[in-house]
Amino acid sequence: MQKLKRVSRDLVLALPFAAAAAAANAAGWDYSALTSDIDFSTIATGVLAVAALLAAVYAGIKGARVVLSFLRG
Repeated sequence: MQKLKRVSRDLVLALPFAAAAAAANAAGWDYSALTSDIDFSTIATGVLAVAALLAAVYAGIKGARVVLSFLRG
């Protein structure tokens, strides 16, 4: 019971500070000045190129296995 009273007291003391902090940061931070000059299109192109290369390698390996299974069987 003592612990419950302590927790409820701490909660009552913390709520006004939490409400004030939420009201102060309601709009949030503005990172547009930092992120406006970053261009992710080249990074996306590179990632897609690597993915396509890996897909081609895996398809080639699978195709070679199929051809070898036809020759063996």
